[in-house]
Amino acid sequence: MTDYGHELLFGTFVTPNRNAVDLAVTADRAGLDLVTFQDHPYQPAFLDTWTLMAYAAARTERIRISGNVLNLPLRPPAVLARAAASLDVLSGGRLELGLGAGAFPDGVAAMGGRKLTPGQGIEALAEAIGIIRDLWNTGTRERVDHRGEYYQVSGAKRGPEPAHDIGIWIGAYKPKMLALTGRLGDGWLPSLSYLPEGAGSLPGMNARIDEAAVDAGRDPSAVRRLLNLGPQDAQPEQLADLALNHGISGFIVAADDAATAEMLAAEVAPAVRDIVKRERG
Repeated sequence: MTDYGHELLFGTFVTPNRNAVDLAVTADRAGLDLVTFQDHPYQPAFLDTWTLMAYAAARTERIRISGNVLNLPLRPPAVLARAAASLDVLSGGRLELGLGAGAFPDGVAAMGGRKLTPGQGIEALAEAIGIIRDLWNTGTRERVDHRGEYYQVSGAKRGPEPAHDIGIWIGAYKPKMLALTGRLGDGWLPSLSYLPEGAGSLPGMNARIDEAAVDAGRDPSAVRRLLNLGPQDAQPEQLADLALNHGISGFIVAADDAATAEMLAAEVAPAVRDIVKRERG
């Protein structure tokens, strides 16, 4: 068995359209733990994800909210840090920060962002995480200075302080991004359909994250393992296997309809929790 020591979370992965806020409200009332939204700012059919997250936070009461994952190249990290802390405060500590290096460089460039190579995107993400954490750290009055290859911050004041320790969850698949997740991330947030060998690739990918965490002087359990899934994959036995044998503790199911969210909360989540509790004793 693999257990990183995190409680099981169940949530939905929602397309950012006009129905998304109502679906967030449904997920909240149904008792799910998390609602997440795609972020593709170059896609004109989608609503802006950050605006949507803020609106969903105002309409819900207890559910956590995250981008899945936010497009970093089109969201400057210093501004993103302040926006995230602000929404966390206003929502009563319900924001988590899913981040990606930018998987569609042509779309990013079309919106005026820099078109980076995959390697450059990883380096930029590492810089950005450092800036974000520095601006959240209000335990010192020292201003933030960062003179990086991709981002520059000169004498920025810290704050606002988030209402809770916001998790930075990273969408990662390739070896260097997995290593970055182990060094710097609070969570790993891939999609099952994009894993190179499906669930069969999880042991090797987990091991790379673990190794990078240890090399950075961290406990691998500091990195929560989450997974995006299709509704067809949300079978209790399958999810319990992912929890028990691969340490997955966050299950986020694509759900653009209320019925899927309600079924996940009422049937799937309790069944998975029961199986895992029984097997772990």
